[in-house]
Amino acid sequence: MNEAPPYFAQWESAELVPEFLDGRPSATDPLWAGSGAADVAEYARWAHHLCGMACLKMAMAARGEVHSIHALRREVQALGGYIDEGGDDIRGLIYAGAVQWLNARGIAARIVLDEPRPELAPGGLYIASVHPRIRTPELDPPHRGGHLVLVFGTDEQGRLRFHNPSGHSEATRQDVRMHPDDFSRFHAERGILLPS
Repeated sequence: MNEAPPYFAQWESAELVPEFLDGRPSATDPLWAGSGAADVAEYARWAHHLCGMACLKMAMAARGEVHSIHALRREVQALGGYIDEGGDDIRGLIYAGAVQWLNARGIAARIVLDEPRPELAPGGLYIASVHPRIRTPELDPPHRGGHLVLVFGTDEQGRLRFHNPSGHSEATRQDVRMHPDDFSRFHAERGILLPS
């Protein structure tokens, strides 16, 4: 069984994620400065868009590299990973930018498209596109995709293990366990696969 990577939420204060999801302004995050944002306004503007960068931060931490979420975002954005059209109009994560960033570091990551369950080698990681409702699996999603989680293995019962950057409780945040058939209800069959 794979060891769980370090966990990071897409907000700096993981315990406040339920409040942020319920409408608390991201600018009230007391730990915002740790994100590497230039100021609290930049932090608040991007917070809801950084699930992919939280996954990338976790993936790099598993390799012993420490990055702030906004340092990663700026570097990946420079490669086309995000398109900032002003205001609240931010598009991304665009996988090609993140894969280019990883490849430049000697990590042979690749984009996954139309693969229900990509093969995850021991120590490998998968940034998977899922519906955000994966945090409430008792509810059916209206569609698949729109959010990213970091899959890092399976347990003895064959359940997928993953970290959710915007889990609203400890049980839906770190080392979540879910049967592959349940996961597939949320999984858009696309993402980024990282080798061990």
